[in-house]
Formats: sequence, C-alpha cells, structure tokens
Amino acid sequence: MSEELISKKDLLELTNISYGQLYRWKRKNLIPEEWFIRKSTFTGQETFFPKEKILERIEKIQTMKENLSLDELADVFSPNLSELSLEEGEIIQKGIASQPVLNIFKELNQEMKKFSFEQMLSIYILEKLLRSGDINLDEGKMVLHVMNDYYHSIKSGELFFIRKLGISSCFVVSSVDDIYFEKSTKIVTRVSLTNCMEELKSKLL
Repeated sequence: MSEELISKKDLLELTNISYGQLYRWKRKNLIPEEWFIRKSTFTGQETFFPKEKILERIEKIQTMKENLSLDELADVFSPNLSELSLEEGEIIQKGIASQPVLNIFKELNQEMKKFSFEQMLSIYILEKLLRSGDINLDEGKMVLHVMNDYYHSIKSGELFFIRKLGISSCFVVSSVDDIYFEKSTKIVTRVSLTNCMEELKSKLL
C-alpha cells in the first residue's frame, strides 16, 4: 500500500505552524528534503508530505525546541552518521534487529565488535524483509550482498526483490519513476532506502 500523504496547506492548518517555520526547519535539516513531494493537481503543482512521519517529526520538534536551539536539534535529527557505531547488544536493545538476523550478517562479514550506520541499515532492512515473510534466509543473504556492493554508489532510491518462474533476484535503483517488468515477473517487495534510513535514525535518537 502507498503511504498516506498530507498536503502542505492541510499540514500547516493541522499543526498550527507557519510556512516560514516549515521551510526554516527544512533548511536546518530537521525535516528531510525527500519528504517534500511535488505532485501535479488540478490547481497546478502542490507539495505533499508522508502524513504519519511529518506529523511525528513536527511534534518532536515542537516538544524539543523549548530546550534546544535549531542547531542543536539539527544535530539530533541529522547526526554525523559516518562516525556512529553500535555494539551487538545495543542493536538488539534498540529494536533494530534480532540476534538471528545479526548472526546471518556476521556469517557473511568478518567478526566485528561494532557496527557502522551503513551496516546497521543493511541489518535493519534484512530484519524487515525476513520478519514480513517476503523472503527466505538464502534470499536474505542476496539482499545483504546487493547492499554491500552498491550502498556507497546510491545511498537512496529503492531496493526491489522480484521473482520469475521461482527464480529470485534483487537490485537497487536510484530512480523509480519508470520501471517496467516482463508480465510474468512478480515484484515480491520494494523498500525505500530513504524511509529505512529515517526509521533507523528514529530508533537511534
């Protein structure tokens, strides 16, 4: 199912914030650029947002801005992820992944004591896909290989998992505006890397 959207007009009315506040928070990276979705309507181009995520983020900003400056809030919502790392127990405690999924990741990678944000994202995506039942363990290893090979090249876009005649395949695309498959190809699942990054960051806050 596609994500429910809310228009900019309705968002400003519902949250009682101004146009200026909204775009000031955007400039400060308190609200991700990817959440500003331009769509054509009968009145022209309008801006929409993922409803649940934007309302949750604005509520957090309004709660925290009493005690923190905008720059301090920016550090909270957009941390320097390249320097972030967690130990195995912390990943489990924060609900990022379960022990069995961590074990699968460690099977394919060298033994490690700490995990980078990039590695946590791969683990988090694997956890989501296995928990949903969309893929099996061997297919999960395929997902990890694709993430390891191409994460640095893309860092956004979507991960697709498809099947045709019982044969599975997995790939990442940077743009999904126009993608067409042969009719007998089944799209098992598609995962937004940007959304997963935001979900992961919220677990780390």
